[in-house]
Amino acid sequence: MKLKSKLLKKIPSIVEHSGPKTRQLLRTPGKFGLGQVPRSITPDYTTTMVCGFCSTGCSLNIHMKDGQPVNLTPDSNYPVNLGMACPKGWEALEPLKAKDRATTPLLRNKQTGELEEVSWQTAMHTFTDKFKAVQEEHGKESVAFISTGQIVTEEMAFLGSLTKFGMGIKHGDGNTRQCMATAVVSYKQSFGFDAPPYSYQDFEQSDVIILIGSNLCIAHPIMWQRIEQNKLNPKIIVIDPRTTETAIAGTQHYPIMPKSDLTFFYGIAHILIKNGWIDNDFIKSNTNEYDDFATHVEKFTPELVEKESGISIEQLENLARTIHEGKNVSFWWTMGVNQGHEAVRTAQSIINLALMTGNIGRPGTGANSITGQCNAMGSRLFSNTTNLLGGHAFDDPAARTKVANVLEIDETCIPEETGLAYDQIIDGIHNGTIKGLWVIATNGSHSWIHQDRYNKAMKKLDFLVVQDMYSSIENAELADLVLPAAGWAEKDGVFINSERRIGLVKKLATAPGQALSDFNIFKLVAQYWGCGEMFKKWSSPEAAFKILSELSSGQPCDFSGIQDYDLLESNRGIQWPCTKDDIAGLTTNNERRLFADGKFYHQDSKAKFIFSDPVPVAEPTSNSFPLILLTGRGTSAQWHTQSRTGKSEILKKLYPESVYIEINPSDAAKLNIEPNQMVKISSSRASVQATAYLSNSVQEGQTFMPMHYAKVNRLTQASFDPYSRQPSYKFCAVNISTTL
Repeated sequence: MKLKSKLLKKIPSIVEHSGPKTRQLLRTPGKFGLGQVPRSITPDYTTTMVCGFCSTGCSLNIHMKDGQPVNLTPDSNYPVNLGMACPKGWEALEPLKAKDRATTPLLRNKQTGELEEVSWQTAMHTFTDKFKAVQEEHGKESVAFISTGQIVTEEMAFLGSLTKFGMGIKHGDGNTRQCMATAVVSYKQSFGFDAPPYSYQDFEQSDVIILIGSNLCIAHPIMWQRIEQNKLNPKIIVIDPRTTETAIAGTQHYPIMPKSDLTFFYGIAHILIKNGWIDNDFIKSNTNEYDDFATHVEKFTPELVEKESGISIEQLENLARTIHEGKNVSFWWTMGVNQGHEAVRTAQSIINLALMTGNIGRPGTGANSITGQCNAMGSRLFSNTTNLLGGHAFDDPAARTKVANVLEIDETCIPEETGLAYDQIIDGIHNGTIKGLWVIATNGSHSWIHQDRYNKAMKKLDFLVVQDMYSSIENAELADLVLPAAGWAEKDGVFINSERRIGLVKKLATAPGQALSDFNIFKLVAQYWGCGEMFKKWSSPEAAFKILSELSSGQPCDFSGIQDYDLLESNRGIQWPCTKDDIAGLTTNNERRLFADGKFYHQDSKAKFIFSDPVPVAEPTSNSFPLILLTGRGTSAQWHTQSRTGKSEILKKLYPESVYIEINPSDAAKLNIEPNQMVKISSSRASVQATAYLSNSVQEGQTFMPMHYAKVNRLTQASFDPYSRQPSYKFCAVNISTTL
């Protein structure tokens, strides 16, 4: 108790600057995890935890001095990164030191229009009073939330439970809708569950590696390092409109026309079937709907595919032959596929290739979606948005009963259907059905497609709450209330990475000022809202983890064998599934893939071939807008909206300060554009200025801009895949002018 008291004294002035009710709550032992005894109380020591940037899930050695993290090095013993780190990982501590950290709640003064500091007590009273007033006037469904793949799994689950079970908020979604919704829906429909089947060892065990819409060298450099450790001299095939760094490093590059993917992969399937290069035994034993699929692709002849994709018949046949001759072929895709107008069917066309050739469930194989954010997989399973906690279905009575029993809540509190998707929430704001919005750890004012329309929506709200590490982000500038949140290394929890590995995050630093972990903010909201008793079991992040472990029982993602954080740490992270029976085997096999037994998650244990006809893009080029704009990651030193990577002086030196556009030299010559000239790029939505960078990495008629610069999403066109509701960031029509 004396140690706890000493630690509590170190908690910033939140206690002193809060009202009596808040002070009582924050001082209650075990209530909010404040002042918990750290795992090591030695002031100088080294510990490990998972990085908080991308989905690779690298482990870092954090070096502590005087009880504070002062430096880091990559963890050489972790099965993910094997002693490697990308530039972002090396600089992971820098965002914590930023001068623009949100340190106190801020409430907008209606008279002056300025955000002003207030106590947590005032912030919580305002939060509850305003949102309850909106619900009272406009109905329960008039308030929504948008969350993230950046916070730990326990926080995601707590937020989803608090809002949907306690606050009566039906509509909530995450920014994982922007990156991973396509993969989620594709896997669910094809396999019966959202189940990326691979282990990172598959990078090193394939003799043919096919990367689709994935600039792995830049977006996931540690995964590329795993490929470089492959001793089989693999053929590395890159399918991407741009000549990316990965395409240059690969052995074959197929620069298909943007958004011709679906036709392209149906054409490859056509050639494989025509030549008998398929695994009939696997198809018959482990899949359904193959005959209909084979009939469907008959019309996708090499001649048609050449015309649509720009890839010659000879190249198409060479690719199909390479797949056929490979012993262990792995297919990998990321945002170039996911962020498209027909993305789900495109992802499933890749899955179909793996199924028809039997390249799944064996080492070095798989239809493998690479995740984006550090905890996108945690969000997919436990955010309580696209599915009920633990990958359950909202419309399944048995699932609702199970969740209610585990959480010890009234089953009638659980909605019987999912809420609106991200884009539908924005539409709801515009049409007046949604009046209040709570945004957590995401910056849609920068990152959402057709940015100007998003920002107009924010201004239409009766009340907007933004909860973030930084008060300077674009979305916070529009907020009525800003709640200061702790960041990575300032709280406990777990991330789940691309290969389904559950890795540990630790509280090693104290958040500045009055900032609290998202978990503790949710505890405060629950108490002030009046539903705190419903979440009495959620006493700490580790207590919440045990709840999630229990909820996962019996699911494909079952990790009920993991009951505490210590087991995760001692085993260097653990992939799901992991039941109690699996624990003993982790010492000899801590990297596991799915479907080794050929059984999938549909009721009949078979995978499905799913397909449909291609549809045209929503916004084709025209005389007024003759060029295609592609977007994507710029460098390995940049991350999303740069709210964190922009805090590192070292990282900022590794990429251009201002936005630029890559233009093919032939197009530049036609437009009289010189290298490094400022140009104006216009779509039907907006015009922005950028520096022209002349490069053969883009084909004639195409351009490229990195998504990390806020201006880019003023141009992008808000079209969405009909199944995943994921935005199509990768294609819109623009023109370029030298007249500014």
